[in-house]
Amino acid sequence: MAYVALYRRWRPQGFDALVGQDAVRIALSNALTTGRIAHAYLFAGPRGTGKTSTAKILAKALNCEQGPTANPCNECANCQRINDGSSMDVFEIDAASNRGIDEIRDLREKVMFAPVNGRYKVYIIDEVHKIPATIHSRCQRFDFKRVTNEDIAKRLREVADGSEIRADDEALKLIAIQSDGGMRDALSLLDQCGVMADTVTAETVRNVLGIVGREALHELVRAIGRQDLSAALQLLNRLAEQGKDVRQILTELAEYLRAVLLYKASPGYHEIYLTDTEEAISELAPLFGSDRLMAAEERLHQAMGELRFSARGRITAELCLFDLC
Repeated sequence: MAYVALYRRWRPQGFDALVGQDAVRIALSNALTTGRIAHAYLFAGPRGTGKTSTAKILAKALNCEQGPTANPCNECANCQRINDGSSMDVFEIDAASNRGIDEIRDLREKVMFAPVNGRYKVYIIDEVHKIPATIHSRCQRFDFKRVTNEDIAKRLREVADGSEIRADDEALKLIAIQSDGGMRDALSLLDQCGVMADTVTAETVRNVLGIVGREALHELVRAIGRQDLSAALQLLNRLAEQGKDVRQILTELAEYLRAVLLYKASPGYHEIYLTDTEEAISELAPLFGSDRLMAAEERLHQAMGELRFSARGRITAELCLFDLC
């Protein structure tokens, strides 16, 4: 039997399973319960936050034999057809590839026909961009937000336990941070890490992503803080020999210096301790003034911009470290 990716196997099957989108869940559930169902919905937001999954749940909620209901049964024939993609009444269209006149004409002709098995025909039009105001005003819009690291890590634990993937809590937290608020990205990364080791650790995640890691960054920031260019260049060379990408090194360095800057301004801001522990950051804070940290961030972002056009990224990074020291 073909392997099914985690993000597909663990796709939410009901509104209660949506992660981090409480406002959307409540609004759509209330609409279904009260019968105030709009003819068009617009789901907007970052990738991997549940837009398409929500559209499929809504399609089931409308066509479930027990519905319309906020809690589709996932057992009746209509629900099962939608789950396995065989429903004759639910159409998922890629707007990026189906935008020609012939495709639009075909769509308009098919809309006029009555549903085959369910109550409603549902068209899920994905990858839609540049929506005219005349269409936007005819839709109910729901904005999906990035999922918090805590919610992602909690869901990853459920998925890992349910998929017989052994994973450390620290590894799941690191995956959550690196997924940038996208649940699908987090599940894909867990899937990839799960085949790399018997037990997924933070080191496994770092190896898969090419992440520099806390210890090396702490050492690099300390060298910069002490204006020890020789030590900083030696660290850069060591990381390059380990296969770390120059852009990744500068990106993580910028994140670490940001944590030091925010620690000096507001030690109670717990978001910064996702970068490193309070003890580690507090050790480095006295080495920097706020003005120097602000200038360092500006120089790092300049270097990252230069990397797009540089044939030798190593030289760009070395000159950046020269300025930082």
